[in-house]
Amino acid sequence: MNDPRYKKLAHLLVNYSTALKRGDRILLDMIDVPDEFTVELIRAVRAAGATPFVETRHTRVGREQLLGMTPDQASDVRDMEMHRMKKMQAYIAIRGADNMTENADVPSDKMQMYARVIRPVQDYRVNQTRWCVLRWPTPSMAQAAGMSTEAFENLYFDVCTMDYARMARAMVPLEKLMSRTDRVHIKGPGTDLTFSIKGIGAKMCKGDRNIPDGEVFSCPTRHSAEGTIQFNTPTLYSGTKFENVRLELKGGKIVSATANNSKRINEILDTDAGARFIGEFSLGFNPHIQNPMCDILFDEKIAGSLHFTPGQAYEDCGNGNKSAIHWDMVLIQRKEWGGGEVWFDGRLIRKDGLFVVKELKGLNPAGLK
Repeated sequence: MNDPRYKKLAHLLVNYSTALKRGDRILLDMIDVPDEFTVELIRAVRAAGATPFVETRHTRVGREQLLGMTPDQASDVRDMEMHRMKKMQAYIAIRGADNMTENADVPSDKMQMYARVIRPVQDYRVNQTRWCVLRWPTPSMAQAAGMSTEAFENLYFDVCTMDYARMARAMVPLEKLMSRTDRVHIKGPGTDLTFSIKGIGAKMCKGDRNIPDGEVFSCPTRHSAEGTIQFNTPTLYSGTKFENVRLELKGGKIVSATANNSKRINEILDTDAGARFIGEFSLGFNPHIQNPMCDILFDEKIAGSLHFTPGQAYEDCGNGNKSAIHWDMVLIQRKEWGGGEVWFDGRLIRKDGLFVVKELKGLNPAGLK
């Protein structure tokens, strides 16, 4: 018998996150996901009157493809994927992996080449379809989170099927405040960073693009970021785990980047001209996600966190920066993680991970749980 939580999650993805309508075509991109859940998702799509198209992938097979990928083959993949994507109104990607670092030994030049070539498909999907991306709980993720497999699965389904409509109502004041903010100042251990988000706007993420969710994002104007930011959360990118990432910015550009693997981080940031500029700034506040698990779809929503993103900007609330990379780096500012402050136009907005402005206190864990 299927886990009853499968049906609940499938219903949320189809009827809330992508809001499928009768006659829609949707691509279900399933990577290392149990067939039982794929079947449940197909049934939910059909019940909504939409038509499911399924791509089943495996991370280990994908690694082998990347190891021998040529520019010509990457271009062919892009063209075929774009042809298919243009026939879709919606897209759901669910990504599991027995080994989250499966691509760690794929050469950087291969990863960078493929990322550059395939980017137009990702841009079309983000801007032209109703989409949602999430992970699938695996023992590998549980291990990264320092949890048993069963406890992590319970956390996963609690987080992924929470009342996102209620959370959305609490986000409205923050979205409005960020939309009219000019200067942002972030302070904390090893961090003193200023930038402008004037005229960029803001967008709340309420379970309709990512699951789990719980953030409001904007973007620095392209040349405004000045100062230093020291991240205290591990980050996994292109199959490599980075810790103690420190970025120094001048005129909006990352002029220095160090980490436990400074050579590799700078290789990624040299992917293209836009990779050293910033494409997103966001505040995270999901009350169920307290600690990092080296999975960005969870870590960027950690209660009391923010993330700052080298690379591609979104079309919504973006600064026009273009890049093959989009690398969310997370800083937790709760007191037990060293604390910190977020200031908007000279006004303290959040201190030690808790919102201190009256209209925003509903986004603190006590208001969301």
